[in-house]
Amino acid sequence: MRDVCATDKKIALYPGSFDPITNGHLDVLERASAMFDKVVIAVLRHPEKKSFLSVEQRVELIKETIKNMDNVSVDSFDGLTVEYARKIGAKFLIRGLRTITDFEYEVQLCQTNQVIAPDIDTVFLSTKPQHNFISSSIVRELSSHKTDISKFVPKSVVEYLQKNCKKGEA
Repeated sequence: MRDVCATDKKIALYPGSFDPITNGHLDVLERASAMFDKVVIAVLRHPEKKSFLSVEQRVELIKETIKNMDNVSVDSFDGLTVEYARKIGAKFLIRGLRTITDFEYEVQLCQTNQVIAPDIDTVFLSTKPQHNFISSSIVRELSSHKTDISKFVPKSVVEYLQKNCKKGEA
């Protein structure tokens, strides 16, 4: 039997926009953290895409949300996801699925990644049924109308949006 060393750690990357992070994202993250030695949840920077929250705000909200998850860290990146995965030593990408529409898009992305990065595998995790309808865009819409979003996002997100939307910020 061989010794297990640091290079044998199973590191997974969970990339996304997380604008904001939802309970569906958190559900996928919690299950991924039980499967891998380390999970990096990383906010993708889209300079041309108009965001609800800045990348820095999203990273801070995720940090607050995951502070009790010992094997999870938060970062941000730009460029190709597989390039960032290689940079951090991740051999697995985590992708959450809610609907058949998600599946079609994610399989296409996975197959593209298999061609350009055959050394990185994609792991699909379906959200629990109670989270299937939750999306960041729905949360943003509800929040803009001052509707209670506490059933859809972590407490830290609710508190942040309540505090900052009153000021006219976000």
